Amino acid sequence: MKRRLHPLVLAAAVGMTLLTARLGWWQLDRAAEKQALERTQAERSQLPLLVGDELPRQPEAVPPLVQRRAQLQGRWLPEATVALDNRPMAGRVGFYIVTPLSLADGTAVLVQRGWIPRDAQERTRLAAFDTPAGEQAVAGRIAPRVPRLYELGEAAPGVVRQNLDIDAFALERGLRLRPWVLIQDDVPGAAPDGLRREWPATASGVDKHHGYAFQWFALSALTLGLFVWFQFLRPARPDHAPERHPT
Repeated sequence: MKRRLHPLVLAAAVGMTLLTARLGWWQLDRAAEKQALERTQAERSQLPLLVGDELPRQPEAVPPLVQRRAQLQGRWLPEATVALDNRPMAGRVGFYIVTPLSLADGTAVLVQRGWIPRDAQERTRLAAFDTPAGEQAVAGRIAPRVPRLYELGEAAPGVVRQNLDIDAFALERGLRLRPWVLIQDDVPGAAPDGLRREWPATASGVDKHHGYAFQWFALSALTLGLFVWFQFLRPARPDHAPERHPT
């Protein structure tokens, strides 16, 4: 007796197989996009140093310059320093120190200057670091924003905080902040300031997307395999053939 294939079972199996396969390809596309971005950023980091009028002023000018090396000339505004909590470095938890640097044209740039460890006895007490007075030359890489962590509720004002939004901080402090951040690098021969700058490499998440793609493709293959097994192979086995009853 020929086994009939239920149309709903067929539709569900085909739909599930196609959907999970499509999600797998989507994850591979996302991985390819991030790999291309990674290559672009690596190429930008090798381009000549940006200075003066080459530094962006408008938000739309920032994306093509992300990861470009730049040098600023200005004066620190230590009264506007912020310590961003829960930032790890070298296996320890501490703070990213962010200070605006005032430029000659009256604008300022937020500089992610470096890292200090958290005090084990009093978590809000900051370790000593130096903010030199006078005109300073500061070199680093352009970033679109300060790295952000998940935060419950609204950001609290004060020196120690979880996140820092450029526009909100400009309004809070009455500063004309440019729409980007400089991630400061160590310069050979510079005087020590008590800050560490072993910045983690930018994580693209390519391996994560490859892992998700594998899971979706595996689910697609499993769905197809189970459909073929239960609808065709298992019923065809002799030990599962329908019994014939004598008439």
